[in-house]
Amino acid sequence: MVVGKMFYRFWLPAFLLCFTTLSARAQSFQVQCPNTTITHPAATNNSEPTYVGPTYTGTSGYPAAPTHVNGAIKCQQISGGDGFATMGDGTQTYLFAFGPLSGLADMSKGLPGTQFPDVFNTVAPPLVPGDPATSDGASQSPYSFGNPSLFTYNGAVGLAPDLDAIAAGTCAAPCLDGHVDPRPIMDVGVMNGNMPAPLMAIDEDDEFFLTLTNVGQVMRPDLFEQHTVHFHGYPNASAFYDGVPDASVAINIGGSFTYYYLAPDAGTYFWHCHITPPEHLQMGMVGQLYVRPRQNRVPNTTTLYAALQAQQLDPRTKCDSSDVLCSNPLPAVNTGAAGGAKYAYNDGDGTTRYDVEYPLQIHGFDPNFHFVGMTFNPEGFTDMKDKYFLLNGRSYPDTVHDGPLATQTTDGALHYAQPMSSIINIPVGGRALLRIADLDVTEYQTLASLGIPMQVIGLNAKLLRDQSGNNLYYNTNSITLAGGESLDVILDASDTTKYPSGSVFYLYTPNLDHLSNDAENFGGLMTEVRIN
Repeated sequence: MVVGKMFYRFWLPAFLLCFTTLSARAQSFQVQCPNTTITHPAATNNSEPTYVGPTYTGTSGYPAAPTHVNGAIKCQQISGGDGFATMGDGTQTYLFAFGPLSGLADMSKGLPGTQFPDVFNTVAPPLVPGDPATSDGASQSPYSFGNPSLFTYNGAVGLAPDLDAIAAGTCAAPCLDGHVDPRPIMDVGVMNGNMPAPLMAIDEDDEFFLTLTNVGQVMRPDLFEQHTVHFHGYPNASAFYDGVPDASVAINIGGSFTYYYLAPDAGTYFWHCHITPPEHLQMGMVGQLYVRPRQNRVPNTTTLYAALQAQQLDPRTKCDSSDVLCSNPLPAVNTGAAGGAKYAYNDGDGTTRYDVEYPLQIHGFDPNFHFVGMTFNPEGFTDMKDKYFLLNGRSYPDTVHDGPLATQTTDGALHYAQPMSSIINIPVGGRALLRIADLDVTEYQTLASLGIPMQVIGLNAKLLRDQSGNNLYYNTNSITLAGGESLDVILDASDTTKYPSGSVFYLYTPNLDHLSNDAENFGGLMTEVRIN
């Protein structure tokens, strides 16, 4: 088992290394999203296949002709730069930030920007700074026609045919080989920082290609800031792609780099820049990532218990009593539950089922630190003290504003700086999964649920279950997280007598000093849970 796992985890990233290091060396923009790989050899990677059995069953590495190919290929492109976000009291706050360079339409709706290759590898019509936020009646964008609802482009910004190769006859049109036009990347990527950073979502067994393009920080031309992507707590295959510059690479201004990940165990993770982390995290370079379980792809004709038994044949995720790092042991009780729904983990008994899911990123801003970050003065790290407390980049009452929040920045254009709503809408009789992550630099944070108890099912991307298969879930009215922790929580509103349609409950912090927007009261960490 160990031989197969080690061979696969380290050989494939090493194979990809020869392609991805070129971008870091050449310091030029490019993007990578292959249609096929060694792991996914057939060009059918534009949808998630049904899970019917493990890909790997031997110990000698990747099979030449696997019986089952699970997962697919997913891609995303992000920019590293700066921008502004508007706080709940109206103050514009300067950010070091990541922004979207793919999945623009989805992310403007608060959805993950992660795409299949057939969507990612498409050439965009002309875009203008701020698209799709600038797509209003006065828009100059020829693509959105003056109406944000018509903006549907989710491909990679800047992706362009290699016209020289086509003219030379060495590549057939459209010849999308990672060649990009830097103009649209700069148009869209500059001053386009998001808070939180672009949301990512993949499925177990996926191969994820994430391109980071450093477009520079327009408000701080004196800085030559490098950026990286570090997946915090993520069981990465290779230190080279881990984003810690001591063992990885850092991306200079004017350069792109494609990170490669094989999707690990299901759960809620998060990611951030690992260059001077206290500064870049405080300034806003933090985002959320979640991995969906294989169990979501189990058909309703198969029991979840049998599907989890089949996973134990896969040496990459084998889980038995001898594995102290086992993340999904078989449940102690076979409930006979069948597939066909959505789950937080490979539970084997259906107990993590949900109807709707909401990522909630907790964060805090020190406005003085951010103001100094926009100037040429030294930052006071030891005096850092958060005064804005944020859920998905928003303080109350902005947390109950449905839809993206736009901020006009120094380039004169609107930008969807805070695209993710914090409202939790649960269908009548339904269950909501809250993927809560705390990326605060200075504070512990507490959230309380008023009216609907929280059932905690996962901690730091691990199902709460002992090695004997006993569920260790617990019900509570409040949870407390430190910076760098995540929890998976289910709000169960299936009892329609207690939770009828039209009911409104609150998710808030009982720490009264965190219910404020700087000096203004009635803000901070509070949002609504609506039954509708």
